Amino acid sequence: MATPRLILASTSPYRRALLERLGLSFECRAPAVQECRHRGEAPRAMVERLAQAKARDVAVDTEGALVIGSDQCAVVDGEPVGKPGGRQANIRQLETMAGRWVEFLTAVCVLNSATGRAQIDTVGFAVRLRRLDEAEIISYVDREQPFDCAGGFKSEGLGIALFDSMRGDDPTALIGLPLIRLRQMLEDEGLKVLGASGPPGGV
Repeated sequence: MATPRLILASTSPYRRALLERLGLSFECRAPAVQECRHRGEAPRAMVERLAQAKARDVAVDTEGALVIGSDQCAVVDGEPVGKPGGRQANIRQLETMAGRWVEFLTAVCVLNSATGRAQIDTVGFAVRLRRLDEAEIISYVDREQPFDCAGGFKSEGLGIALFDSMRGDDPTALIGLPLIRLRQMLEDEGLKVLGASGPPGGV
């Protein structure tokens, strides 16, 4: 059986780097999906809706492909925390979260464009930030500038220095694409990660 074509419905460098870990050939396409929360929408429902919307948007112009969509949000006390977008917002965000648990909800959707079958799941991972003083927060923000990251830090980089502890089964979910669950979904569609052939990495 031929190896299915694999498409990542994202231009995120973080998700691309994560998917490259599986050693599969894939391409990246940008979905035309507005990432916003509907009024009263629960964080889990939001990320699952957006992950599926991204996959479906890209799948419209494909045939016989497995399309991966994903979305993530940080949650504090049940409320979503978005990407800071700039320096001052990033500093304020980390000041608010210092000393507290932050849960990351990362949804992944695998859509088979040939059959229309969509698998969707959300993987949680939580971190507790240290009690940070202003100088530490400013130093971190200025050095890493994680303005485009949910929660306002990069756990795969210097952001690890902000944490007291971590809780969860799959640390790749924290970065933005839960590879353990994704591997299961791909194999449910006949794409065995350890049995696949072809050059690694995206195109």
